[in-house]
Amino acid sequence: MFRPRLTRVPSGVVELLRLFVVLFFAALGSLVGSRWDLADTPWDSFDGTWIGVLIGSGLGYAIGGVLGRSTVAAVDRTELSLRSVSAETIVGGVFGGIVGVLLGAAVAWPVFFLGTAALGIPLFAFVVVTMGLLGFRVGATKRESMIGMFGARAGMAPPATSASAYPKLIDTSVAIDGRIIDVVRAGFLHGRVMIVAPVIGELQGFADSSDDLRRAKGRRGLEVLETLKREPGIEIEVLDDVVPGVHEVDAKLVRLAIDKDAALLTLDTNLAKAASIAGVRVLNLHALALALRPPVTAGDEVTVLVTKTGKEAGQGVGFLDDGTMVVVERGRDFVGHDVHVVVTSVLTTANGRLVFSRPVGEAVRVEAHR
Repeated sequence: MFRPRLTRVPSGVVELLRLFVVLFFAALGSLVGSRWDLADTPWDSFDGTWIGVLIGSGLGYAIGGVLGRSTVAAVDRTELSLRSVSAETIVGGVFGGIVGVLLGAAVAWPVFFLGTAALGIPLFAFVVVTMGLLGFRVGATKRESMIGMFGARAGMAPPATSASAYPKLIDTSVAIDGRIIDVVRAGFLHGRVMIVAPVIGELQGFADSSDDLRRAKGRRGLEVLETLKREPGIEIEVLDDVVPGVHEVDAKLVRLAIDKDAALLTLDTNLAKAASIAGVRVLNLHALALALRPPVTAGDEVTVLVTKTGKEAGQGVGFLDDGTMVVVERGRDFVGHDVHVVVTSVLTTANGRLVFSRPVGEAVRVEAHR
């Protein structure tokens, strides 16, 4: 089993800790030696204080070495155990522990009215330590909330919240496109979704248009909004025109996103850029589509290493750098060699993408034959 390698602590650190222990025992020996009565003893000519200092220093030197090395080993073990814990968890736990200690002290102070410190101090310490431990556990669990409450006062910025965690405002382009339904059903979009009345009005205008294309877009957009209302995990809220002073629909969406502290969900790249400049959080579905597009498309030329034969006669199989399987028609003779191929089609299956191709020379000959 792999064990993380401990960083070797300089011996000077151990010796420094030993020095502190020696000083403590020397002071303790001086205190005890000053009370010794050495009269009528062989050491009556010596000062008891200095004898106590010498004995305490020797004892401290012996104990200090063991204690120093043990302390350094404990620090190393603590470091290893904290490597897998995030800084936010530690900070949240510390804030929670401080709150727990203060709360425990406020609750437990009446125990000092018991009349004797021997009873009050242990009970007080027990309650404070228990509340401090509870506060640390709660603070570590609720670290985002703890840092948000106390982080600003301590000069710490709260962790950034993803735009997907905010309520979403849908624009007309998203409704017309329709792919948002698949995004919701795949579990990538959930929570509160706001639809403003001007967007519905714009879709209604499209649906009533005499142009067939615009009419089809409007009807599809209205159907998408109706379908969204029935999707689990989505809370649809229709907002009236709360910014009547702004006439353009896009400008209304930007203003409303700022006022409602919401994220703008759009497919319009220009609107996304303008909203981002205005300080609005933007979820651009077009950027998401680009990020998920196939690594190659029909007509692209790539070089692939044919590693094995395919299921069909004459086929060879290779793989792109991201693991996408490439089927090379008439590529059986190229097994074990790199071959320059042209992509003929890309098929998306339940197990991923499948790329079909043929050697570049073969493609040229096929086109010439046609």
